[in-house]
Amino acid sequence: MDYLPYPQLNFWQEHMDDTSGFNRYELSVDFYDEMFDSDGNPHEASRRLSQVLAQLAPEELEKLQEGVYRRFLHEGITFTVLGDESSEQIIPIDCVPRILTADEWETIERGLKQRLTALNLFLKDVYHSGHCLRDKVVPIDLVLGCPQYCMEMRGVVVPHDVYVSVCGTDIVRTREGFAVLEDNLRVPSGVSYMLACRNAMKVAFSGLYRAHKVREVADYTKHLYATLASLAHVGRSPNVAILTPGIYNSAYYKHAFLAGEMGIDLVEGRDLEVRDAVLYARTTAGLRRIDVLYRRIDEDFLDPVTFRGDSMLGASGMFHAYRAGNLVLANAPGTGVADDKSLYAFVPEIIRYFLGEDPILSNVETHLCREPGELAYTLENLEQLVVKEVGGAGGYGMLVGPQSTAHEREQYSRRLRADPAGFIAQPVLNLSRAPCFIDGGFSPRHVDLRPFVLQGREGSHVVPGGFCRVALRRGSLVVNSSQGGGCKDLWVLGDSAQGGAVPC
Repeated sequence: MDYLPYPQLNFWQEHMDDTSGFNRYELSVDFYDEMFDSDGNPHEASRRLSQVLAQLAPEELEKLQEGVYRRFLHEGITFTVLGDESSEQIIPIDCVPRILTADEWETIERGLKQRLTALNLFLKDVYHSGHCLRDKVVPIDLVLGCPQYCMEMRGVVVPHDVYVSVCGTDIVRTREGFAVLEDNLRVPSGVSYMLACRNAMKVAFSGLYRAHKVREVADYTKHLYATLASLAHVGRSPNVAILTPGIYNSAYYKHAFLAGEMGIDLVEGRDLEVRDAVLYARTTAGLRRIDVLYRRIDEDFLDPVTFRGDSMLGASGMFHAYRAGNLVLANAPGTGVADDKSLYAFVPEIIRYFLGEDPILSNVETHLCREPGELAYTLENLEQLVVKEVGGAGGYGMLVGPQSTAHEREQYSRRLRADPAGFIAQPVLNLSRAPCFIDGGFSPRHVDLRPFVLQGREGSHVVPGGFCRVALRRGSLVVNSSQGGGCKDLWVLGDSAQGGAVPC
């Protein structure tokens, strides 16, 4: 990897000395840098931020980082690390925000809306008429054989045809531009990290935050409630609730936070009862009907009558109430077939088929190991590829070829040969990098972004921000918190906030 010598341009000559946090910062010709151009000058949108950071003394930077971390710690936002014994940890937060311009965000926003519109149309089609399967847009065996394909959803009328009302799509940037890494359509997570990051940063960088005219994310819960309520078809104000696995779930705090912010009930399976195909919550005042249920559990556990018989997280008869049209489930059961990693490769054609448009956001080149030729290519090039399990998540179960050993590749190749359809392969992406405050100075680390899209009766809304994940380990491309990653705030600038002088 070719690193440029430390740039001696006007910015650095004017703002740098041996005590600056940027005095060890490395630019690389291989990666797009979110703060600096290839000559080492700040991007116009990052000029204010870079100049202020360069002028702060190390002890001031340490104080800022400590303040951000403590505010984040106070929120109690945790994630689960899986191993021999699962454990909960506070996700690391970095004090340097990532900045996107209004034009950059506009491209992302249009691309995300286009993508979710097409995926909702695809889901309606595969659970009803199946035109795209007959027209061979997507292989029929890939869809019907997908573990997430829900036979019970065949022919079910979904309110307003909105199968996915909440989506978290992972976006990466390389030197070629933005691309979608994967879609999260089942129970997308990360919103609480986005909101907690913003709360911490607005306090730590209050002056800079105001000067940048950053677009707000605080009204996410207002938009979420409006989206969920819009899906109900009752002639009154609908009762909306969140279904949580319970207090022992690592995400319980996030569920409680969302329910509190929206002013709705947080319920567990034991609180629910179905009578005459209507779902009710037991309360101290008696039974309260639920019209819309925002589920934070996998669909397998929703209803022990229809799905897993050993589930204690849902309620018997819930799916019957759903089929009868007396309940809205968000997201709908069976949506996982549209975020399967194998189907991901066909999303550009799905967009063209259902919308008659070219994709605004590109896909990452993907090799389906279910195809003999693609399997052979993958096996021959394991050292240069990232190989993922089709049903994998959280960074588990994948092989990063350039960082693997010969023994690991040999073991993985056996798994590939045993179950080719269970894997996809992609090239190693040169993910963009952003400055992070590490060991008393700024160092570049790889980042991605998960914006959140809401789809309701009247249309879609993209929150102007997102869960920005960071690969905090030097050289790592894996941003998942369970694999050593952290997070930082994303600042989407308003139209009038491009560049400008540094505020006092």
